[in-house]
Amino acid sequence: MASDPAVAGFQPPLRRTWDQPRSGVDNARVDLGKKLYFDKRLSRDNTISCNSCHDLKRHGVDGRGFSLGFKNHEVGRNSPTVFNAAGHLAQFWDGRMTTVEEQAKGPILAAGEMAMPSPEAVVKKLKGIPGYKPLFAAAFPGDNDPINYDNVGTAIGNFERLLITPARWDLFLAGAEEALSPLEKKGLKSFTMYGCTTCHTGTLLGGDRYMKAGLVKPWPNKKDLGRYNVTKNEADKYVFKVPTLRNIEKTGPYFHDASETTLKGAIAKMGRHQLGIDIPKADVEAIEAFFQSLTGEIPAELAATPELP
Repeated sequence: MASDPAVAGFQPPLRRTWDQPRSGVDNARVDLGKKLYFDKRLSRDNTISCNSCHDLKRHGVDGRGFSLGFKNHEVGRNSPTVFNAAGHLAQFWDGRMTTVEEQAKGPILAAGEMAMPSPEAVVKKLKGIPGYKPLFAAAFPGDNDPINYDNVGTAIGNFERLLITPARWDLFLAGAEEALSPLEKKGLKSFTMYGCTTCHTGTLLGGDRYMKAGLVKPWPNKKDLGRYNVTKNEADKYVFKVPTLRNIEKTGPYFHDASETTLKGAIAKMGRHQLGIDIPKADVEAIEAFFQSLTGEIPAELAATPELP
């Protein structure tokens, strides 16, 4: 099966990045980025960190339909997993940022999220924490004034690029037939047969294209105009980035509007609205089983809360 043309579109297997050789400066940036990722002082009231909504011990999500930001404000879209996000064509559901380095700077300043009033306010706060000075100096040795807002995003992004989660599925792609159970293989066959690969393909099974929510049958929730809010192009109404299926069994609720709480429900909904079919229950269950082979893990030390300055 692994050599079957039907799975060629999923190649190559995902490879871990956390154990690859890095320079001293790279290590310093990763170390700084991890601290910043976990530091709640990057929020206005010192209660919210990147990890609050993208919990590394919960496969990069918080399990809520909509995360809570400053003063318990509910954000407008479901918070996607940070795992493997560095490999996407763009960031956020609407693709308004290209890289994880750019993305990292957004929520810190978003009024309904971490709510810092300005980049200057973030920099002032960090400069007021003595322990950060040597960390920024080590991470950005060529900068005369290394504690700046662009470097905050760069450091967090460097850390996030380690958050890659190879799984049993990758062993299968590499030729280990026994890595998937018979039911999971049946689910893979159903997944490809029904045309789910129109959107969910590539190494990350998503994250590499945009697609209209409600391609065949209109999406029930019409409140969010999706990528149209970025481009103002009529063709982009209700268009969103296709989410990765990596770790999907662990990252519900599902969709930009958190409209499904179960994986079976999400699969059935995709069948109806994107493919125009009612997928039989047995095939839904098999596809769900296949999705379990996409769940990966990272070393506990990478997800462990660091000591902050």
